[in-house]
Amino acid sequence: MAFCSIASVASGFVVKSNICSTFKTFTIKSAMVTFPSKNTRSSRLVVKAAEEVAAPVAVSATDTDEDKSKPPSIGPKRGTQVRILRKESYWCNNVRSVVTVDQDPNAQYPVVVRFNKLNYANVSTNNYGLDEIEEV
Repeated sequence: MAFCSIASVASGFVVKSNICSTFKTFTIKSAMVTFPSKNTRSSRLVVKAAEEVAAPVAVSATDTDEDKSKPPSIGPKRGTQVRILRKESYWCNNVRSVVTVDQDPNAQYPVVVRFNKLNYANVSTNNYGLDEIEEV
């Protein structure tokens, strides 16, 4: 009958990571952890690590001003009254207010609208696409 344990199967592994500090930036090149085989009587753990100090990156004032410019907002603003145009919606042709608008351009249904009336599933909010609502 064959017997196998995880300690005898694993002989070691390599850990790679980057550690950032507020004063200096350290990069760990590699840290290797090895496990002794089952036949040896010594029970020691070997850990090797190398440390490298990276140069800090200088940021100019003009670079930060360009990054702070916001793209134009998508969809209606929060609190705007909108009419629902989606025909299969429980709240079709109802007018209610916008809760939030997801600013991700890839979002399929970015506008969240909250209603006073609950639908059949006891839900009072729903997401709609920009083409499924109309500002009132």
